[in-house]
Amino acid sequence: MQHKAIVNPFVPNQKVSGVIVDGRISKETMNNFAQMGIHIVKTPYCRDLYPEIAGHPDILLHPVTKKDFIVAPNIFTYMKKILLPLGYNVICGEKVLSRNYPDNIAYNVARISKYALHHTKFTDPVLRNLLEENEITLIHVKQGYSKCSVCVVTDQAIITADRGIAKAVEKLGIEVLLITPGYIALPDMEYGFIGGSTGFIDKNKLAFYGNIYNHPDCKRIIDFLLAFDVEPICLGNGVLKDFGSIIPLIQMVV
Repeated sequence: MQHKAIVNPFVPNQKVSGVIVDGRISKETMNNFAQMGIHIVKTPYCRDLYPEIAGHPDILLHPVTKKDFIVAPNIFTYMKKILLPLGYNVICGEKVLSRNYPDNIAYNVARISKYALHHTKFTDPVLRNLLEENEITLIHVKQGYSKCSVCVVTDQAIITADRGIAKAVEKLGIEVLLITPGYIALPDMEYGFIGGSTGFIDKNKLAFYGNIYNHPDCKRIIDFLLAFDVEPICLGNGVLKDFGSIIPLIQMVV
């Protein structure tokens, strides 16, 4: 049996053409993307969710492959109008998102190598089927905000503050840097997550919302990144902020 080559859409092998981001990111951050020649695709504010995560890309949609996006029905029409002309396949998910956990996590699936991590009881059925079609194995974890909680460094390494996720991926042979919970801002919440404050903008460049040097584990994080030849790029000067994962776009017809 011939197996498909598994390509993680969160880990680009070249400079990205664009990024999907929360439409509420700061002007400073938008300017930094623009200076790097990166096109910005903003998610809409979804009023069905609580405000803190209402524009987070990793809550609202999921890139199954580098060409195929599953989008929550709440914003499907809006995102289809944007992504389809850029050359992407845009597929409507089944689960309509609503305000509170666990009704807001259906698409927040973390991807590492040939695995997808999620609280599988609540994974969107359409997303689940497409993952299976692409020979991606779904691994159950208790943390429903799986992608929020995971910063993918390579297909063999992640950073997380979640011990349950760390334990699950270590069993798969994935290297893990376990960091201190907190120290990442998410308005009106106790704290945000490392996955929601990061995303790749080039093959070996990982962008952070804010300045990684303001995190108490900055030295451990930077050393871990450099061990995998990944360079941290700071998109601001303040504390790290969780705006939802930066989703890289490679294929763009503009």
